[in-house]
Amino acid sequence: MKVLVTVKEAATVADDFEVDGHRIDDRYLEYDLNEWDEYAVEEAVQLAEADDDVEVVSVTIGPERSEETIRMALAKGVDRAIRVWDDALEAEDLLDVAAKTRVLAEVVEAEEPDLVLTGVQANDDSFGATGVSLADEIGFGWAAVVNALDADRVLEEGVAAVHRELEGGVVEHTEVDMPAVLTIQTGINEPRYASLRGIRQAQSKEIATRSLADLGLDAGAVAGDLELLDLYEPESESETRLFEGDPGESAAGLAEALREKGVGAE
Repeated sequence: MKVLVTVKEAATVADDFEVDGHRIDDRYLEYDLNEWDEYAVEEAVQLAEADDDVEVVSVTIGPERSEETIRMALAKGVDRAIRVWDDALEAEDLLDVAAKTRVLAEVVEAEEPDLVLTGVQANDDSFGATGVSLADEIGFGWAAVVNALDADRVLEEGVAAVHRELEGGVVEHTEVDMPAVLTIQTGINEPRYASLRGIRQAQSKEIATRSLADLGLDAGAVAGDLELLDLYEPESESETRLFEGDPGESAAGLAEALREKGVGAE
């Protein structure tokens, strides 16, 4: 049995940053494995630990820098990884869901997994649609926002028996015949930390690099319908006032400001 996990390198922006055109300079960004994908990786690794015949493969769409992030997935127990990137992908300001779907669909066709796990959404763009869009493209059954998975039924019956988190605190119990795509919600498990041994072993595990041409695609396959028109820091609707000086001066300034606002006035 093969489990394919889609993972993404997500960026966290520093408290103070500058916008340069349609992007934030890398010096203000820190990259890490997307939070939701960590739970998907853990769920796949737990399946592999329950059955030695399970192979876990991760796939990401990202530049060479993202290999450091992928190695964290390998260190946690993923067997091998695939990274898709080339000049056409780099030229896109915003890789939309449709473009990601077309790329990942070709990886699925090549790998022929029994189960595809994705995070519900990404920390950065929060589209929350790639997993379901991929299932529709490749014709797999699917379940979204999964917060429990019966591993025994997956391994013994080829059925993904899941609990789904719905609105209003409702939990749906449903079954999906495999092959299937499941989008994994946070809280389904407790993602493990990468051990020192796992980190060392990850250095020798395979990260296969694929271009669009390797997947039978061209630049038109990743030309999305979305266009990034502007990027800016939202203006705050509240006014912040900083009181400088020693404690006495700061307290006096605060008292004066409160009197100006009518606080404590009779």
